[in-house]
Amino acid sequence: MNKTIHGHIAAFLTILIWGTTFISTKVLLRSFEPVEILFIRFMIGYMALWCVCPRRLNIRERKQERYFAAAGLCGVTLYYLFENIALTYTLASNVGVIISIAPFFTVIFSCLFLHDKRPKTRFFVGFLIALTGIFLISFGGDKDLQLNPMGDLLAVIAAMIWAAFSTITKKISGFGYNTIQTTRRTFFYGLIFMVPALFLMDFHIELMQFASLKNVLNLLFLGFGASALCFVTWNLAVKILGSVKTSVYIYMVPVITAVTSALILHEKLTMTIILGIVLTLIGLFLSEDRKTEKHTAKTKEYKVYAGTK
Repeated sequence: MNKTIHGHIAAFLTILIWGTTFISTKVLLRSFEPVEILFIRFMIGYMALWCVCPRRLNIRERKQERYFAAAGLCGVTLYYLFENIALTYTLASNVGVIISIAPFFTVIFSCLFLHDKRPKTRFFVGFLIALTGIFLISFGGDKDLQLNPMGDLLAVIAAMIWAAFSTITKKISGFGYNTIQTTRRTFFYGLIFMVPALFLMDFHIELMQFASLKNVLNLLFLGFGASALCFVTWNLAVKILGSVKTSVYIYMVPVITAVTSALILHEKLTMTIILGIVLTLIGLFLSEDRKTEKHTAKTKEYKVYAGTK
């Protein structure tokens, strides 16, 4: 199978799982604080990656360690903290729309720091169409648009942080290390940077919180699936496709969330939401711009991927 297809499958699998995590999180919030869920899921993910690949990652150059620390700070600690804090100030639908602009920031960061070529007009047209679709999905039901400067600004910052994480991940992929090991190292720094937040926020774990089988299963899903598996597949997709092409899959999150809400929570799919889903998928297709991928770029990324197998 073509390695580029591997990358798209990895990106889609990641978003498919991430788009359903809101259900588990919603259940767990009845018993846990957001920071407690965050710490537990990434601790489970970290231990799971050690079990899968118990070999220690030996860094060849000391300066590379800074990239792993930055990736952990951005992708694990800051992104989720800003997103969770934003949700306390503004509507979840607002956050969903704003977070979806992350691919736009990824383009900017990739051009500035990785010296990638500026995407063609087709990418930006797809971005606008997808954003329109996501807006319709988020506000196509009974929800009304309500702006909250503080919450919305925090969501914008979260989107920028995720774009920075994707850019850093692309840089790390060029080091030629095993993807599982690099993801584990990123989790390690994320957990370290998370410790100060545990003291500042309401972090207090009790055994009674784990008495419910439902809580345990949802934590395992977030730890093994949404954290360990998904961060590995996301990093693999970035390694093969690049940070920009992988990031556009973020457009799919509201689509998957809307569909799973209808299937599992029996929420109504209005015609506006269905139109939004269609527009989002069209925008994703346009932003991918597969026809303009250069053979040399694919060959280069295949070599990087093959070298870590």
